[in-house]
Amino acid sequence: MTELLTAKQVQKLLNVDRTTIYRMLKDGRLEGIKVGSHWRFRQEEIDKLLSLTHDAEVVDSAPTEILPLHCIQSIQNVFSQIAEVGAVVTDMEGQPLSEMSHCSRFCELIQDSPAGHQACLDSWKELAQERDTRPIFHSCHAGLRYARGFIMVEDKPSAMIVAGQFYLNQPDPVERDREISRLAEEYGIDRAELLKAAADLPVLDERKQAKIATWIAEVAETFGDISTERAEMLRRLKVISEMSSIHKS
Repeated sequence: MTELLTAKQVQKLLNVDRTTIYRMLKDGRLEGIKVGSHWRFRQEEIDKLLSLTHDAEVVDSAPTEILPLHCIQSIQNVFSQIAEVGAVVTDMEGQPLSEMSHCSRFCELIQDSPAGHQACLDSWKELAQERDTRPIFHSCHAGLRYARGFIMVEDKPSAMIVAGQFYLNQPDPVERDREISRLAEEYGIDRAELLKAAADLPVLDERKQAKIATWIAEVAETFGDISTERAEMLRRLKVISEMSSIHKS
């Protein structure tokens, strides 16, 4: 004999409120049996809906589908202004998903060069491949320092926020000039202009370094929380779509 469930039991199983149950009955997404003045629901029908919920995976979707980029861009801009560092969100291949915030003139010159831009992408990709989840400072191809925080969606790294364009220590002038000359020649950039831009790059003291490491971890966690909620919403929409298809067929 088929087991019948009450509306309250179905609410608990599907994690929805009573109003949603009746809305699903009305639009055909849920079938029920009227027993007197109460609704009852077949167990196999609810099991079918639950299996759809478990099968509706969205975490493997492209980051652009999961991450609310407009919202993330706004938060990234505020973080970048407060921290006074450049910041960008990328996918796990180092490809930018957001616009760069608070970009230094030095990095603008580098990224205006096709070869320099590609070198930046390669540096970001290397950061993504580093599996230590802590926001450790790394050197990029141009000798500047960066840290990154993984944006975790349901315990899986989906993207990352990269913050950088600074020095940890005051560079040796001779070494810096030699490195900038190399970059200017390699990327076809005016040496004098690149030297001038390099003079404005910040040097972070230990206190600011510690703050950046803390802030980037917190921002990444916030982005992960926002994206996880969006992933859950997309999953529910997919379930609703599949439920509607079942009852139309």
